[in-house]
Amino acid sequence: MTRTFKFTVAYDGSRYAGWQRQKNTKTIQSVLEETLQRITGRRAHAVGASRTDSGVHAEGQTAHVQLQTRLSPSTLQRAMNALLPEDILIRKVELAPRSFHARYQAKRKWYRYLIWNEKTRPLFERNRVLHLPGPLDLQAMRRTARKLTGRRDFRPFCSASDGRNHPGSALRTIRKLSVRREADLVLIDAEADGFLYHMVRRIVGLLIQVGQGKRALIPPTAPARGLCLMRVSYR
Repeated sequence: MTRTFKFTVAYDGSRYAGWQRQKNTKTIQSVLEETLQRITGRRAHAVGASRTDSGVHAEGQTAHVQLQTRLSPSTLQRAMNALLPEDILIRKVELAPRSFHARYQAKRKWYRYLIWNEKTRPLFERNRVLHLPGPLDLQAMRRTARKLTGRRDFRPFCSASDGRNHPGSALRTIRKLSVRREADLVLIDAEADGFLYHMVRRIVGLLIQVGQGKRALIPPTAPARGLCLMRVSYR
């Protein structure tokens, strides 16, 4: 009997070439699929809600897999966590309708970007934050963030292969874009109905430049290590 399983996955993306399977390199998708094959004895195909870039992390990535197994969701979760490397964790496994699709049925995605805004470089957090020792004008960053909320054409914030030449496909609705400080950390939260390739990192790059009193015609792409997929929401 083939059943559809919905996975909530967390991972430290530092050692991986992103989510999507690639030849001759380790990715989150390939590790998950190989682990499932070890458990069930059958090949598996894990479809992620977001194809995170190399070095990007996740607290709440969602994926679905169709499996021929009698294992319960809780047993499958325990078996996977026993075999997965320590930088990947299955937070939850649920049975889903056969028609469920982790990517196409996602309604909202929430990303968080972390900036270590202190003179001394980070130690334990070094793979999860971008270190910026200089001052940042958070008020200016918030004003720019407000201008980016709502439904807009985000072609300036994506790669040419992901909508720049097709205006309709670059329309996205940002529901939340906030900038706040917690001690030495500056947190940038972005929630939208979807994001284009590099869109979040380019928005962050623009906000950083505004915070530093600079401007650029083309928003720079912030480094991947500060970005984390926090949650994917469905109906």
